[in-house]
Amino acid sequence: MTLTDGILTLRALEPTDLDSLFKWENDTSIWEVGSAIAPFSRKQLWDYIEGYDADIFSAKQLRLMIVEVETQCSVGMIDLFDFDPINRRAYIGLLVDAAYSGKGYGYKAVKLIETYCVELGLYQLAAIIPVKNVACIALFDKLGWTLSGTLKDWILRGDTPSDARFYQKLLTK
Repeated sequence: MTLTDGILTLRALEPTDLDSLFKWENDTSIWEVGSAIAPFSRKQLWDYIEGYDADIFSAKQLRLMIVEVETQCSVGMIDLFDFDPINRRAYIGLLVDAAYSGKGYGYKAVKLIETYCVELGLYQLAAIIPVKNVACIALFDKLGWTLSGTLKDWILRGDTPSDARFYQKLLTK
């Protein structure tokens, strides 16, 4: 199966992704949506790329780069994590570089990963989105994901809690 729609391609990590990963992983403005609490060094990220296991069944996670077909530029990344093969589900994480936002790349990348997950035999995907990430909430609404609930005080930065939205997508062939 090819992970492309002619505009975007989802592909495995390459050594040439080091600069993009360094930029995105160290962007403190987005740490709230992940689990980062400290910067990553280039060496740490190099070691991650070098030892990367793209087998979701053994690693229980998968990171793919979102690449613009025409320019071959990496415009973001999409993750599957907390993969549960028994219940055939995983969580999804999405990052589109600010320079490429508003072009529909997030939408296209999620549609591609949904198709890939059907091929993997997954039954459902889930996403947890901070309530203040209005653009991402709008994206998952547009994608037809189901808002299954609000997670009260789910995100805690310092002494300030904030809610998150829990979205699910049941996959069908």
